[in-house]
Amino acid sequence: MDILRTENLTKRYGQGDNAVTALDRVSFSVEKGEFLAIVGPSGSGKSTLLHILGAVDRPTEGKVFLNGQDVFAQNEDQLAIFRRRQVGLIYQFYNLIPVLNIRENITLPVLLDGRKVNRRRLEDLMDLLDLRGRDDHLPSQLSGGQQQRVSIGRALMNAPAIVLADEPTGNLDSKNSRQIVELLKDSNRRFGQTLIVITHDPAIALQADRIITLEDGRIVKDDKVQ
Repeated sequence: MDILRTENLTKRYGQGDNAVTALDRVSFSVEKGEFLAIVGPSGSGKSTLLHILGAVDRPTEGKVFLNGQDVFAQNEDQLAIFRRRQVGLIYQFYNLIPVLNIRENITLPVLLDGRKVNRRRLEDLMDLLDLRGRDDHLPSQLSGGQQQRVSIGRALMNAPAIVLADEPTGNLDSKNSRQIVELLKDSNRRFGQTLIVITHDPAIALQADRIITLEDGRIVKDDKVQ
């Protein structure tokens, strides 16, 4: 069953002779619970695609459907709620709030949404992320790998429909990179989480269920991983 579908997604920047096409009629679908890797050279449109899937940016043309809902048929207030509830975003540089401790950073999306924290899910995530005993630590007291674990917890806390990760290991050493990938795979299995990861690392891409390759804003390959 498809949880996500795009139809002819196009994104252009600028106008006239100065226009740049970052995405060129990109169409694909993702099944619920699938782990998809998106690869391609710098400038191929990977991050642009991820930002549109997460409703952080709007396409110039085309559509995105999540659970059958036309994402960009919503107004800006509805899109803000959509981003908080339906999308979990993980970035390369963590984007944690420096004055908040681990638990506060993880639960921030729920609190901003005016909802009650699901304590059982929070405890499950603290176990999954191996953050027990560091509850009151601030980001500055954590290693890079630990900070990325917190950002993963924040992305998963709202039980979003999809988790989007933009080079989640790009700022980590090889050991921490392996651990973060294992955590993402574990969340994919344990919570049935649909996961889309942008990566330059072929070793990470090969652990996905499927790999989409972008070049010059177009899909040039869409392969199942054996």
